[in-house]
Amino acid sequence: MTDMKLRKLVLAALFAALCTVMTMVIQVPSPMQGYVNLGDCFVLLSGWLLGPWYGFAAGGIGSMLADIFLGYAHYAPGTLVIKGVMALVAALMYEKMGRTATSRIAGGVVSEIIMVLGYFGYASLLLGKGLAAAASIPGNIFQGVVGLVVGVLLVFMGVRSGIIIALSLALNVLGTLLIMYIW
Repeated sequence: MTDMKLRKLVLAALFAALCTVMTMVIQVPSPMQGYVNLGDCFVLLSGWLLGPWYGFAAGGIGSMLADIFLGYAHYAPGTLVIKGVMALVAALMYEKMGRTATSRIAGGVVSEIIMVLGYFGYASLLLGKGLAAAASIPGNIFQGVVGLVVGVLLVFMGVRSGIIIALSLALNVLGTLLIMYIW
């Protein structure tokens, strides 16, 4: 394994942990047994910074683990796919549209639309909630907007100054302590 692959693997694990922690730490319950959280910003960051496949793994696995730890295991399979695809799409659009601020924002918007529609489809079709799943759409839209805004702000402020790495390490330690406290 080359140094670059090992570095990306370690960063993917770090971003998976960040997705888990940011989903678990800040959460506001929504009417459809879900919650609004800041995990989306790290799902998008994982796509933008790690690329499509490592981002898919980090965003999907990290968000899925948060669902399992928080007692929403019935959402875990859908979350793995939905959040993974969010990171994948954000990364692909960022790469194919020229690695600009516009491509990050466009990829983030499309990814958040995927999240809203993905959870609606998952809850209505696979969890059997039917049209009642539409009640979660406003909360998911709010979560998407917050995740996109915070993610874009973090990447613009943090890439040049190293804030993302410092924040990532701090949140990783916080997450470890949180998980140790829960168990």
